[in-house]
Amino acid sequence: MEHDLSPATLAELRRPRPYPAVSVLTPTHRRDPLNAQDPVRLRNAVAEAKKQLEADPAVTRDRRGEVERQLDRALAEVDLTHSEDGLVIFAAPGEHQVWSLARSVPERVVLSDTFLTRNLVSAHTAERPFWALSVSPDRATLWNGGTDRVTEEHAGGFPLIRTVENFDPERLEQVGDQPSAFRDEGTRRFLRETDTAMGAILREHPRPLYVTGEPAALSLLGEAGGVARDAVHVQHGGLAHGTPDAVWQALRPVLESEARKSTEDVRRALETARGRKRFAAGVDELWQNTRDGRVQLLAVEENFRVTVREAGEHLVAAESGDLDAREDIVDELVEQCLETGAEVRFVPDGALGDASRIAGVLRY
Repeated sequence: MEHDLSPATLAELRRPRPYPAVSVLTPTHRRDPLNAQDPVRLRNAVAEAKKQLEADPAVTRDRRGEVERQLDRALAEVDLTHSEDGLVIFAAPGEHQVWSLARSVPERVVLSDTFLTRNLVSAHTAERPFWALSVSPDRATLWNGGTDRVTEEHAGGFPLIRTVENFDPERLEQVGDQPSAFRDEGTRRFLRETDTAMGAILREHPRPLYVTGEPAALSLLGEAGGVARDAVHVQHGGLAHGTPDAVWQALRPVLESEARKSTEDVRRALETARGRKRFAAGVDELWQNTRDGRVQLLAVEENFRVTVREAGEHLVAAESGDLDAREDIVDELVEQCLETGAEVRFVPDGALGDASRIAGVLRY
């Protein structure tokens, strides 16, 4: 199942397809007892997609059969033992994808000439993905991080491993000679190569970067003048050979501190915007400003969801399943804001006070 929504991947997903491009969305659950219903709900959603394909006169028999086969292949790839909060299946002639999301999605089936991407974009933004690079004299390991975990990433040549004859970093550490390993020109060259490889990753997949290692390793990496310059340094050795859990535990306090700072920065920006008459709050007010490209910063509480429908020039509350109901209006706003160059920040529930759980700073 897919997780990493890079700019190139998003552009590919948004590419027009031969009709029909089918998007199947269903909420999932991480824990018992709610996750017991997920397999049935998923099968029902795929069955609904097939029903819509059969009822659509614009879909030929051959094309319907091909898309149904892609849906079946996608269904076979789903691993609900590692469910997150939402699941998206894309299927079109000759292709399919399965995306697991750390943000809930509305239950729906959409047939169009493009895939429905706004829920992916919102979930990716809410997850606040980051890279962590752990360095040592003989190994550099890349970690893919999200809101509650890290996993080792095998990309761009990582992990980088330096093979040196008679080099034993554990022995050096035991006898107290570890600093000498960092005075070695081979180590300097290895860390410069690490910096170059990490720079290539960031150009293709830009994210915040955290670098872990002994102080001497971090200092040498910083001398390379590349990625470490703008990274957050975490002085913790041994993680280049460590486990994902060890890396997460080392990074967690730093990430929590950064998240608190980010939330305070958002609050201050919103208060300043109030004083300058450049503040908007609530889905209706922000919907109108987003369509005009006026939103500079959008702040959304993490678990905010609301169903609305259009009533003339405004949005009004609606029930799920109502005719013309828009169940993922928050995800629509997030995607539209990002499309117009706005910054989107997710904050803890309750952090926005009386701002109706969603607020923005306007450009003018």
